[in-house]
Amino acid sequence: MTLTSIGDLARGMTLRTRATEIKTQIETLSFEMSTGQVQDISGRLGGDYSQLLDLDRSLAMLDAFGIATSEAALFADAMQLSLTTFSDSVGEMTASLLAYGTANQPANHEQASVQAKNELDTMISALNTRVGGRSLFSGTATDVSPLQSSDDLLAALRPQLTGLATESDIRLAADTWFNDPAGFDAVIYQGSNNTLSPMQVSENESVTLPITATDPAFKAALRDVAVAALATDSALALSPDQRTMLFTQLGVDLANAQDDTVQLRAEVGTAEARIEEAATRNSAARTSLEYSRNELIAADPYETAAKLQTVQFQLESLYSVTVRNANLSLVNFLR
Repeated sequence: MTLTSIGDLARGMTLRTRATEIKTQIETLSFEMSTGQVQDISGRLGGDYSQLLDLDRSLAMLDAFGIATSEAALFADAMQLSLTTFSDSVGEMTASLLAYGTANQPANHEQASVQAKNELDTMISALNTRVGGRSLFSGTATDVSPLQSSDDLLAALRPQLTGLATESDIRLAADTWFNDPAGFDAVIYQGSNNTLSPMQVSENESVTLPITATDPAFKAALRDVAVAALATDSALALSPDQRTMLFTQLGVDLANAQDDTVQLRAEVGTAEARIEEAATRNSAARTSLEYSRNELIAADPYETAAKLQTVQFQLESLYSVTVRNANLSLVNFLR
């Protein structure tokens, strides 16, 4: 029988080469155990990356929509809170004016005007709310607050009402100024006439919140509360009976304005529901896509663990053989 042997140097090189191969396998299997996916993706897919790339594109798009829906939800929620504050002020003022309208006492009238001024501050502050550095009711001009202060509003409205003799004339003058493009919109409103663009919350769905501080519901409420704040102003010179009539009618008008504000809250609530539904659908789609992606490139944890144990045993055996070879000598052989 012919025996073939190799020299010591060649044997050492062979052992080192085999050790390197086993270490490479260990690194590969360790990577697959820690990440849950195969390292040789090309080999798993047979070189065809088209399906994997399509899944990655869809996941990246869902990531973008996730950010968009989060921002849209934050914007809509803040808008709903502002509308709630605005509506609560209108409700408080409505009840107060109807109550004060039945009391023909100057002290009560003064108290009504003071309350109206305070509620006007709250209402304007609610419409000037910002979230994430963006104004909610300024249209596309999100970098500026939509309304000037209540003092500015009253200062601009006072000359329009001065000298008028009856409560009906006062209400008509106030209504005319608020609806005149050269009145409230030009003097007090600082935002844009262009409403916000629709917010894309999914590939085929967008949500619109086209509400600005010039909405008729806001203007009607601000008008009536501002007139109530000026009702006891000396420039108007109204008698107690005229103030009583004015407060009563303003309370009735504010009740109608509150109904319109509630309608705005319902519109925002609908938008909030659509945003939440879109976020839920996007989350479900992401889960499905991630499952499909894992199916393409996932490494079987049990198979990988078994292979890792095997190659670790092979490496230990190789080290044992290497040690034995290193200890071979003629003296040890002749013993």
